[in-house]
Amino acid sequence: MKIKFIGAAQEVTGSKHLITTDSGKKILLDCGMFQGKGQDTDKMNRNLGFEPREIDHVILSHAHIDHSGLIPYLYTLGFEGSVICTDATRNLCSLMLPDSGFIQEHDIKWYNEKLAKKGLPKVKPIYTHEDAVKSMKLFIGVAYDRKFKIDENITVRFTNSGHMLGSAVVNLSIYENGRMKNIAYTGDVGRPTNRIIKSPVPFPQADILITESTYGDRIHDEKHESEFALLDIVKDTCVRKGGKLIIPSFSVGRTQEIVLLLNNWFNDGILPKIDIYVDSPLSVNVTEVFRMHPECYNETVLDSLASDPDPFGFERLHYIKTVQESKRLNATEKPCVIISASGMAEAGRVKHHIANSISNPRNTILIVGYCAPTTLGARLQQGLDKISIFGNEHYIRADIKRLESFSGHGDYTEMADFISCQNKDELQNLYLVHGDLEAAEHYRDYLKGKGFKNIEIPASGYEVEF
Repeated sequence: MKIKFIGAAQEVTGSKHLITTDSGKKILLDCGMFQGKGQDTDKMNRNLGFEPREIDHVILSHAHIDHSGLIPYLYTLGFEGSVICTDATRNLCSLMLPDSGFIQEHDIKWYNEKLAKKGLPKVKPIYTHEDAVKSMKLFIGVAYDRKFKIDENITVRFTNSGHMLGSAVVNLSIYENGRMKNIAYTGDVGRPTNRIIKSPVPFPQADILITESTYGDRIHDEKHESEFALLDIVKDTCVRKGGKLIIPSFSVGRTQEIVLLLNNWFNDGILPKIDIYVDSPLSVNVTEVFRMHPECYNETVLDSLASDPDPFGFERLHYIKTVQESKRLNATEKPCVIISASGMAEAGRVKHHIANSISNPRNTILIVGYCAPTTLGARLQQGLDKISIFGNEHYIRADIKRLESFSGHGDYTEMADFISCQNKDELQNLYLVHGDLEAAEHYRDYLKGKGFKNIEIPASGYEVEF
């Protein structure tokens, strides 16, 4: 058996890890998009590093686009195998992947207009909305903790990783050459507790562990842990300064967490009387998927449903669907909160809201999760005087704030605690992926101090044989 590390190797985003069994079966762990790589992003996404027609199965840890986003592209290139994931992940992908295709079509139309002015030929999107819809026929949803037999020699079992709705550790058992080899791939590891979904659970003993290292050199700051810090920022921006609070947020998970908190504060009568806008058509549909999967809820949310049947909706909350409604938000002078995708502020409607708000000192841009180093969300946190958005320079006069209490990634102590369910003597190899090299190296050293052995940080293209 061989494992080849292709994406999210010494970097974040683009998760892809290819397993080739001795019998020749090819299994791809995740098939994610690279994001935030500037002009190289498109080229990196189109050059997969393997032949799509040769892949037998994609096993998907969760629905975030940096883990799932190139599955429709695989489909357009001839992939006809199965995509195996949890039921919730499948339902989320049925919304998120077509939305990704739509965004690409929209962005490529704008880009082609610029090319036409220069007399250059048009380019095509990596895939379209229709491609993504068609690719969904390949998906197979599997319940948590069920042993799913792929064939006579390969079994997969999903256990909750606590990162987002439907996220899972992929526990893969492969029988070859007279013995069983157990591979665990954590995908992204959530925090010990979550406002909506259940906490991560221990996973079966593995021989080979592939795990993330996104926050491998960071500990979540306790000063940013209180959820009431968000309420303080709302009051400071919208009441004291009379401005807008812009929150770049992933449509899946983080948006629902923020809305749930605002909903609870509204019910308690402590939320200022301002309008809250969720400017993302995807978020509306994703919220419906959340309602479909109470098996993923923690006890607190399940108990609250008895008194509040709709924790994702209240009187001052407005879900924005059309472009016209979104544009009107940029024109309004009223204090308000705008929650909009994408979470790293690299694309989507939130980029327009930031461009229209960033030069006004009454406003606040609030970062609530991890942003890859080259994304707009990361650059906003660098203390710059001005910043380029859509090719235009903007002076930064709005307050830039960050809250870590909404991060979906565990810090290095939390990730280490999660994988400590493994017997270190039985664990033969440990590979750190989905983290920048510096973060991964720090996490490696920390894990060594905890007694973990044979830890590697594979580069893209690195292949190992067992």
